[in-house]
Amino acid sequence: MAIDLKQYRDIPHGDMPGDKVEIGEEHVKKANVIMDSLMGQLDEVLAKDGKAVIAVCGGSGVGKSETASLISYMLNEKGIGAYTMSGDNYPRRIPMYNDAERLRIFRTEGVRNLVKSGEGSMEHFEILRKWQDEETDADKAHVSECPWAQAYIDGGRKGLTGYLGTKNEIDFDEVSSIVKAFKSGQNKIYLKRMGRTNSELWYEQIDFTNVKVLVIEWTHGNSDNYEGVDIPILLNSTPEETLAHRKARNRDGKTDSAFTMLVLEIEQNLLKSQAHKAKIILSKAGELLTYAQYEELMK
Repeated sequence: MAIDLKQYRDIPHGDMPGDKVEIGEEHVKKANVIMDSLMGQLDEVLAKDGKAVIAVCGGSGVGKSETASLISYMLNEKGIGAYTMSGDNYPRRIPMYNDAERLRIFRTEGVRNLVKSGEGSMEHFEILRKWQDEETDADKAHVSECPWAQAYIDGGRKGLTGYLGTKNEIDFDEVSSIVKAFKSGQNKIYLKRMGRTNSELWYEQIDFTNVKVLVIEWTHGNSDNYEGVDIPILLNSTPEETLAHRKARNRDGKTDSAFTMLVLEIEQNLLKSQAHKAKIILSKAGELLTYAQYEELMK
């Protein structure tokens, strides 16, 4: 049966400036499945602590913003005050500079590993410079013709892994302080707002007087780097599903860039390493998964 989307057209969304949230039938169906599983767990947390923090996490394009917004809306409709907070407001750098830092780390550590492996000749650096100008230096296809490129890619990958989703990239301490303030019953809390330019950075005071549930929508919502989440929800997407989704959206005009796919792969591995903590796991098709089923699917 078709879902009437009119009632969801103007519901409050997450607080990331400029974030585009387009709710479709698939998001509503997923939110309903989650709510059926969520309510019992949530009632238990609220009965014990009076406040609860839910984290909706997952990879690129899996529908975190839409699903989290719907969960908050549905909770409010039930008389349980909820607010949706976007974790994307808490990187240490605005997106443009963070993207540049990711690339800098990849290339710096790649070159260092190339030298360390004994392949740091000027001939190789000239070829590498050409690839960098073409923005193809993270492409594994180069290794078939230039085996030394493997050392460069391996070094860059290791460097990126030590940055993405860590405290070097994200101010997890600030997120922890917000969660702690919310759970302690603080009614007025300043939340960060970060857009895409230098001038889009400010704080807004939010009134949490009638809010019992804080819903955090964030790739890193289930991270070990901050505390206080009661119910982590993982919206799963296999690497193949993620790639198909990004191709369909043609996001940022560089959907298939090797560097972008490397970033997504590392983020996917982070999500996998944290998945055992999730209280609810939902497949891309909207089916509830046990952790064992999730592991089998991700093989």
